[in-house]
Amino acid sequence: MFVQTTFAVDDLHGSRLAVDDLHGSLLVNAEKHVTRCSLCKLGKTCYVVRQEKDIASDSSCSFSLYLCYLVYAPLYLAGPIISFNAFASQLDVPQNTHSVKDVARYGLRWLFSFLLMELMTQFFYYNAFVISGLWRELSPVEIFIIGYGVLNFMWLKFLLLWRYFRFWSLVNGIETVENMPNCINNCYSLETFWKTWHASFNRWLIRYMYIPLGGSRRKFLNVWVVFTFVAVWHDLEWKLLSWAWLTCLFFMPEMLLKSASNAIKVQSAFGEFLLRELKALSGAVTITCLMMANLAGYVIGPSGLSLFVSSFLSKEGLPVLGGVFFSFYVADVSHQGLEKWGTSPEVWEDPWIPTTPARPATPVAPVMHPNMRVSDLINLESKE
Repeated sequence: MFVQTTFAVDDLHGSRLAVDDLHGSLLVNAEKHVTRCSLCKLGKTCYVVRQEKDIASDSSCSFSLYLCYLVYAPLYLAGPIISFNAFASQLDVPQNTHSVKDVARYGLRWLFSFLLMELMTQFFYYNAFVISGLWRELSPVEIFIIGYGVLNFMWLKFLLLWRYFRFWSLVNGIETVENMPNCINNCYSLETFWKTWHASFNRWLIRYMYIPLGGSRRKFLNVWVVFTFVAVWHDLEWKLLSWAWLTCLFFMPEMLLKSASNAIKVQSAFGEFLLRELKALSGAVTITCLMMANLAGYVIGPSGLSLFVSSFLSKEGLPVLGGVFFSFYVADVSHQGLEKWGTSPEVWEDPWIPTTPARPATPVAPVMHPNMRVSDLINLESKE
């Protein structure tokens, strides 16, 4: 209720488009947004446009509409969070981003995810080991397997919760932000993880806390305020506060490294190789620390963290820790390679995006392809 109310009060005052970013906010006008947004290019209305739409002068905007927004059944219990402007703009004109077939496919995917959850609860007893405390008597390898399984179970549990209510909202014609667009195993930085874990809440935090506190200019202080608020917002417990402060502590090196890498301009192949290795090593450390913070905050608590860490620092646990760290390192290197491959000219044409223009057989302007040769500009018949 508090989050929804703050959204409604603030959304009545502006109509400029805000590009949410953890390290700042870039205010752009609607024309620039339409030229960059793939949905807007297709003639559809994306969520950002709905969120920033000015409805203060709309005669249909009333207190009853505001109450309808507050108690809207599909999103009342667990979200995803939607702004008042985005909600009000879809009452008369329902969302056109997703077709009936898309919504049906979305519901079918949710059903398959639910079946996967049933299989996990029937055959894998991760939570039972944690709740009963039996994990304390297991070997380091078994402790890692249980911890990793618990985190994936948590991800799937929240995915089912949020996507069920989002599916209900889509059936009703109201589009909201997808809370979990990425898999938990596909995040290699704290920033990416929190942008894709509770995405709608992340946008709310950026819009109403991070940017008003100073944004990227005071990011090393702002993250402590924001994550402490998130912990208290969930519940006033020491284990949640420990999760928030551990996350902030592990966030500091990542932000320092990212600022340094953005400032350094690599011009040699060796420099690119060195930067890639440093990113992979930092990614492995980030994943390890992220697991520890989430286990401490939501599973074993601060009291179990010391035993958890000591089990991996023992003679038996060090080889396990090394193997886990190396696995995370390889995963991060592979992720960087896939990102680089995905932006190369060879895959410039994306068959899944119908608005992507086909690459011309012979480029006609220097901006059409980065590898254009002088001979491409010469008419082969007239030699001009």
